[in-house]
Amino acid sequence: MLRSYLKIALRNLFKSKVSSFINITGLALGMAVAMLIGLWVWSELTFDTHFANYERIAQVLQNGTYVDEVGTQAEVPPPLGPELRNAYGADFKYVVMATDINPQALSFEDKKFTQNGASFGAEITEMLSLEMLQGSRKGLKEPNSILLSETLAKTYFGDAEPLGKIMQIGEQSYKVTGVYADLPRNSSFYDLGFITPWNENEPYIKNHLDNWGYNSFNAYVQLTEGADMAQVSAKIRNIKYNKVNEDGKKYKPEMFLHPMSQWHLYSEFEGGKSVGGRITTVWLFGIIGAFVLLLACINFMNLSTARSEKRAKEVGVRKAIGSRKNQLVKQFLSESLLVAAFAFVLALLLAQISLPFFNAVADKKMSLLWSNPVFWFLGIGFALGTGLLAGTYPAFYLSSFQPIGVLKGTFKVGRLASIPRKILVVVQFTVSIVLIVGVLIVFQQIQFAKNRPIGYDTSGLIVLPTPTLVVHEHFDAIRNELKNSGAILEMAESHSPMTDLYLALDGFDWKGKDPGMQVSIGTELVSHDYGKTVDWKISAGRDFSRDFASDSTGIILSETAVKYMGLKNPIGEVIKSHNFSAEPLFFRVIGVVKDVLMESPYEDVRPMLYVLNTWKGNFAVLKLNPALSAQAALAKIAPVFQKHNPSAPFDYKFVDAEYGKKFAMELRVGRLAGFFAILAVFISCLGLFGLASFMAEQRTKEIGIRKVLGASLGSLWQLLSKDFVLLVFISFFIATPIAYYFMSTWLQTYTYHTEISWWIFVATGLVILGITLLTVSYQSMWAALTNPIKSLRSE
Repeated sequence: MLRSYLKIALRNLFKSKVSSFINITGLALGMAVAMLIGLWVWSELTFDTHFANYERIAQVLQNGTYVDEVGTQAEVPPPLGPELRNAYGADFKYVVMATDINPQALSFEDKKFTQNGASFGAEITEMLSLEMLQGSRKGLKEPNSILLSETLAKTYFGDAEPLGKIMQIGEQSYKVTGVYADLPRNSSFYDLGFITPWNENEPYIKNHLDNWGYNSFNAYVQLTEGADMAQVSAKIRNIKYNKVNEDGKKYKPEMFLHPMSQWHLYSEFEGGKSVGGRITTVWLFGIIGAFVLLLACINFMNLSTARSEKRAKEVGVRKAIGSRKNQLVKQFLSESLLVAAFAFVLALLLAQISLPFFNAVADKKMSLLWSNPVFWFLGIGFALGTGLLAGTYPAFYLSSFQPIGVLKGTFKVGRLASIPRKILVVVQFTVSIVLIVGVLIVFQQIQFAKNRPIGYDTSGLIVLPTPTLVVHEHFDAIRNELKNSGAILEMAESHSPMTDLYLALDGFDWKGKDPGMQVSIGTELVSHDYGKTVDWKISAGRDFSRDFASDSTGIILSETAVKYMGLKNPIGEVIKSHNFSAEPLFFRVIGVVKDVLMESPYEDVRPMLYVLNTWKGNFAVLKLNPALSAQAALAKIAPVFQKHNPSAPFDYKFVDAEYGKKFAMELRVGRLAGFFAILAVFISCLGLFGLASFMAEQRTKEIGIRKVLGASLGSLWQLLSKDFVLLVFISFFIATPIAYYFMSTWLQTYTYHTEISWWIFVATGLVILGITLLTVSYQSMWAALTNPIKSLRSE
């Protein structure tokens, strides 16, 4: 019986080639999209799960109240680590203090590169269960040691033995004591190229070991067996509050544990509580994948039920000779499963071909798991499920025909039979319109943020990390050489890069300040000529100048800072600071600049305060001479830096490119959603083409009669197209409020966001209408141009 089912199914597939092609192609596209999205969702959901201690690892975060708003930050004070070990040792197996992962100049002999690395407590190797390829996990316990990733070890040493070699980070020497296997891409530490010990004897740590207000480090913990994450988090809530002075208590600091299981997907906080993060994108693409697959299944159901009248006699004959309904259901389900099987094979091919493109857009390194039996089990089960989902309705619908009416020739499908098909077409185009509107609004939001004034000129502006004192000590010589060479217009130093902010301080007082006010002011330490280099805009007072020795205690405020502090006449006002030394320092406001955007372009700009830095900057900021090409200017700059700072690579970044990276996540979402929206529209049009083909074929004689009676080509085209146009209009009016609701909700997650424009909906509606008309017009015109003699000959 099964063999008979398969024979009949193959015969029907080859008999209706166009319908079969549309069904198989549509289902294959839907399955391929579902596979790709499924791989992406799995990659996101399994982030960090390869760590053996995944369930018991957490990062210590802290909440603080600033201007009646609760903010969350990862930076914690250095005495937190010892306090957790001493006071809560029974709850923690490991407590690891760390610095942020950041680019550092790492060199060995003549090989100098900028690599991502960080300093961690020695127990990080056990906490992350690092797979040591050489050396042991105890390697960090040696003073001035360094562990390298497998890739980094090969970069510097090739096939040579790395253990025992001496490497340089700035002016500090480190001995290689171990090599660990590269961490996977879906890991929070995947870009960790090297690890050095977090040394409490380092001056910048040792000087703050008792300072609970110095929030500049990270803390990671691993709970002991049986310890409850929520209970331990509650225990340490007031650990900092109990240590700070009365001035610090007004910020209401609260420490809590953020489990590793939530780092990637639940990383956004509002009001001190997690409000999600990338999990929203995971849900979004999961829903998109389900809908795209649903559209493909709708095509199958529509075409199968539309062609039911042609198979009515087959059903009648089978029932007349004794076929039972369940046998007919099996017959039609076997056809559906055969289509799903062909579609599954084609989907695997399409997914494999498109995976490199998908990885590039999604910033992933995924691959189909050909050798994994679970993949095949899920894939085949997925195909069977899809075949059953797509074929169930047609199978029961076709098997319900009554044989008497069919064989007498009195069977008619009826006018109401087309209603389910029309409903499904409306669903298809509603989904397609919602996707297209969503994609357009995402890109409108990105463009809106890109057009936001940033307060400085990014053109020709480059930033170089300067991790050692060497550049600072030779700063004037380097600047003079570069200016005399014509390579640059100006040069300055800064504590933070132009596209990020490293300091937000609270220890400021001024005349008229509310005693109960909690303060958080972005603080940037800069050198002379910083303003000239970045071309910021002075709105009151003046810039820093070498002509005024008093500028060593001068500060410049941003316009938002002036409003934040409530200063009506800021020039000359005195600001007291408790941040830079044990004794308070007094600064005088010498100027006000228009806001400089350094952080997220989607959020309100932070109040900023600029101070002259006399120690050293972390970065050199250079304005290239526009009279030279960037390549020519850089060729002159590189030798100067290498001469004065030979231990560090000449590693620069263009500020405009770094600023552009702030839109990477939204661009990735937009491109992926756009790709799937195009596929959704294509799949919908495949089904529409099949339905139009069937309707034209079904009404061939009617069209022939109308042509004989004098109907024009235009009237015939209108006759065959108007039903589909009506369905598009219905879809448009259903999709518009749905798209508006979801996209307006999405936009509210950004403080700085665009308004939804009416033209997006109109443009989308017109595009869908145009695509619909193009899709159905081919079949409509073919039917209208057919010689009526051929269609009426049988009459």
